[in-house]
Amino acid sequence: MTTQSQPLVAIVDDNQSVRIATDGLMRSVGYRTENFASAEEFLAKERLEEIGCVILDLKLNGMDGLALQSRLVAANLQIPIIFITAHWDEPTRTQALRLGAVDFLRKPCSAAALLEALQEALESSRIHGAFEAASTVNPLVELWR
Repeated sequence: MTTQSQPLVAIVDDNQSVRIATDGLMRSVGYRTENFASAEEFLAKERLEEIGCVILDLKLNGMDGLALQSRLVAANLQIPIIFITAHWDEPTRTQALRLGAVDFLRKPCSAAALLEALQEALESSRIHGAFEAASTVNPLVELWR
């Protein structure tokens, strides 16, 4: 599968170092990425339907991750979402999963856990006719931890 045919993974996090690390992990296993420092920046993207999955921080400057998820659901954009957050609480996790999040991971999460959630998200997308997930995993991904 060529890089161009790989799903586009959007990374939405206001922490630049998290965006860089997550971007490096995704690219190391062959995914295309696009990074956003805020929910508002993400929503300004012209072709949201190109996105195969969103890796989304819960607490962002401006609109938070749950509000972004709610907007996507209200717009009927079925983009799988993986939350990663240092602000863990069960009611928020439950709300995110009820709205359709694929996973809700604690920061720092392992590369393996994030890639497993991504695989599940992309399988979900593929079942909806959108994308095929990558089939190989780079053994260097543990460096992301």
